[in-house]
Amino acid sequence: MNAIVNSHRKHYLQISAIVFLFFFSWSASMILLSIWLAQEAGLDSTMIGLVYTANGLFTVLLKPVYGFILDRLGMRKNLLYFIVLASVCMAPFFIFVYKPLLQHFLMAGIILGGLFTSLAWYDGVAACESYADRFSRINHLEFGQIRMWGSLGWASSAALSGFLFNLDPNMIFIVGSVSSAVMFCILCFLKSRYNNEQLNQVTNPVALSVRQITGMLRHNPKFWLFCLYVSGVTGMIYVAEQQYARFFVSFFADHRRGNEMFGYVVTAQGALEFLMMFCVPFLINKIGAKNGMLLAGLVVAARLIITGTVGNIAIIAALKPLYGLEMALLLVSVFKYNAEHFDSRVNSMMYLLGYQGTIYLVSLVLATPAGYLYDHIGFGHTYILMGLCALVITAISVKTLSRCTNTQFSDIDQDGETERPNVITADVNGR
Repeated sequence: MNAIVNSHRKHYLQISAIVFLFFFSWSASMILLSIWLAQEAGLDSTMIGLVYTANGLFTVLLKPVYGFILDRLGMRKNLLYFIVLASVCMAPFFIFVYKPLLQHFLMAGIILGGLFTSLAWYDGVAACESYADRFSRINHLEFGQIRMWGSLGWASSAALSGFLFNLDPNMIFIVGSVSSAVMFCILCFLKSRYNNEQLNQVTNPVALSVRQITGMLRHNPKFWLFCLYVSGVTGMIYVAEQQYARFFVSFFADHRRGNEMFGYVVTAQGALEFLMMFCVPFLINKIGAKNGMLLAGLVVAARLIITGTVGNIAIIAALKPLYGLEMALLLVSVFKYNAEHFDSRVNSMMYLLGYQGTIYLVSLVLATPAGYLYDHIGFGHTYILMGLCALVITAISVKTLSRCTNTQFSDIDQDGETERPNVITADVNGR
């Protein structure tokens, strides 16, 4: 018994440390990216929007590739090794490649930056979370209580980012590279013992072809209705967050003070997300994945509308940490919703394509128009429009999202067509 407990503790500590360090390094590169693009690379709001559009384009293109690879690899770590090594290269890329290209060869910089950041973080985070979810299920752990360490990693990095950026903008990238190197070492020692029966509970031994996967997507309206929800709620969050740092800092006469304060506010956000990741699984198990997603939509809409309405930095700073609650509700609900409604053989594909892919598709479409609106009608009015969009989609999703019926909606035959429903039994975690 003690051996089993020690094994579970070891697995929990290892995967939690990897998630913590991934989000720590990702936060170091992304949290002040819009400020770095403006202050260091000299781009305006529209050009920054174009940068995020390129990031979204590459991310959307790579999502299905990463999802397909993950479902083929099962519990093997090959893709994670590639992602972590790319993250190790953060500092040399941003300092010696990305910034000079943006200053002298703008389009080349935007394209190469979009490819690199997608490989390492925008697609990497989805792959990391999907693997952590699969690892948690095969080792009888709770995903939310693993993912919460990612929130703490993000918060810890945010607490340092503003201070380090004011000292030297390159420092945030150097810290990110060092933390990624530590993560790589831990990943090398991450091992889990399991038999074929346990493996088949989280993956399927029969790999699906591209034709079967596309066939399943074509004939599953629940997938497209799920994507509608994601586009109107999570997509709005993501687009709003892209240049939020610039909006926040604009309230300060001294932008250096604003940079530092924004880091502290995001630290509070990460701390709330950490706490919510521990608590929210219990709530979602009680109210269900659909209701959890609807609740997240209401919180998103309220935060964006109020943020755009008030002009008081104290209120805005107090509202920003609610992003942590939104992410906890969304991530736990989405993984549960996927487990309830979609075929287990494409679990990673559903998350990377249906959830993450939709987010970045929205970013691809809206990032540049959002930058244009920031310049012409202001951040506040743009956030109100985004909040109203999230509210409308949440109202529509009351009817379009499905409740759990303890069935997987379809098996997939050799031609990618749907067969009769297959009854499954959900455990207390909804898996």
